Amino acid sequence: MPCRDRYGYSLTTSDEAALAYSQGLLDVLRLRDGALASFAASIVLDPTFALGHAALALLGHEMCAPVDVGARLKQARLHARRATERERSHVHAVEAHIGGNPRPLIDHLAAFPRDALLLSTAVPTIAFAGATEVPEEAWAIVERARPAYGDDWWFAGLLAFVRQEQRRFDDAMSLSCASLAVEPGAGHSAHARAHAHYETGDHEAGLTWMSSWVLGDGAQIDSLSHFSWHAALHELSLGDLDAVRRRYETQLQPGHALGCRALVDSGSLLFRWALTPGARDVPDIAEVVRVTGRETMIRPATPFLAMHTAVTHLATGDAGALDELRSWAAGHVHPTMATVVSPLAEALGLMARDENSAAADRLAVLAPSIRRLGGSDAQREIIEEARIAALLRADRWDEARVLLDARLDRRRSPRDELWRAQALARA
Repeated sequence: MPCRDRYGYSLTTSDEAALAYSQGLLDVLRLRDGALASFAASIVLDPTFALGHAALALLGHEMCAPVDVGARLKQARLHARRATERERSHVHAVEAHIGGNPRPLIDHLAAFPRDALLLSTAVPTIAFAGATEVPEEAWAIVERARPAYGDDWWFAGLLAFVRQEQRRFDDAMSLSCASLAVEPGAGHSAHARAHAHYETGDHEAGLTWMSSWVLGDGAQIDSLSHFSWHAALHELSLGDLDAVRRRYETQLQPGHALGCRALVDSGSLLFRWALTPGARDVPDIAEVVRVTGRETMIRPATPFLAMHTAVTHLATGDAGALDELRSWAAGHVHPTMATVVSPLAEALGLMARDENSAAADRLAVLAPSIRRLGGSDAQREIIEEARIAALLRADRWDEARVLLDARLDRRRSPRDELWRAQALARA
């Protein structure tokens, strides 16, 4: 009888390697620590296991895990020849995705919707950057897969994340809570709930729940820094900068993060914290740069990482690094790198040179395209905040106030109210 994964698909490998791979898959779906070790164990137990090699390549590409991505892809291609049609399609989809072509992954999921690792990869959530640049396309992939999963707790969390992006916050909360009732440590479900609290301005309740969850049911989560970031975002929105400092010092020090999470979570928080009215003695972002590593800082693997790299270069005032990022991205084969990341780096480079009015104008032109960078609305807001900062530094108070009014229409935020009052007072 062939080995199978948790969703019923055949695995061309030994029983022992299949068990290790299935544990790695479960760790990814739970967002638990251990996926890298389990996938590595699967290819130690069976060096000819194509999906084990492909999974490691995926984690190396998406999460900055210490993996030789090229070597793992080479082995995956080699051993996929003896595997099933689904496994060959899986390996091809992973290789194409890493190379910047999402089409094979999307086609694979149409044929094999219960391939949960690749469904997770296709949707930009907490685990992966996603395979599409337009959120509606990712939503459609999830909707097409619904019949294949029934009431599966992991899929409910994934669907909850889609619902909050669609601003169907009651549905998102219901789905996430139902999933957490089955699997209290379900990371995707907790993540969807965190976004629902934030996007509705429910900062006190969201903060209370998240602060408890990260120390309880969610304590074993691999991406714990991101949940701490969510808690800190509530504290920042409430204007409680002392709480933000405590959170940073205890849970968001860059050394506590895994790979790119130092850049995405710790670095973005430091940038937004520094922009907040009344902020003082904000920790130096240089440690984030050191922990992230030179390769990611100069050649980020995805547009989502590139957005955070660009913002971090702005935070350090490194206009030269932004020029290099602009030039590198302009020649990239990935269209979003060339058409969104490159002009974004150019705009932030103007800010780094204190040419704030010009920077604000460039960022305004880019605003409709920022969603193509991936991630969530809450993460992409960092570009909107850079634009507000540029307008304020250029003494364009009325325009800054218009942006802040729009933010306050979306959700309650004492921080934005303070920012708006500052702009109004100076107008």
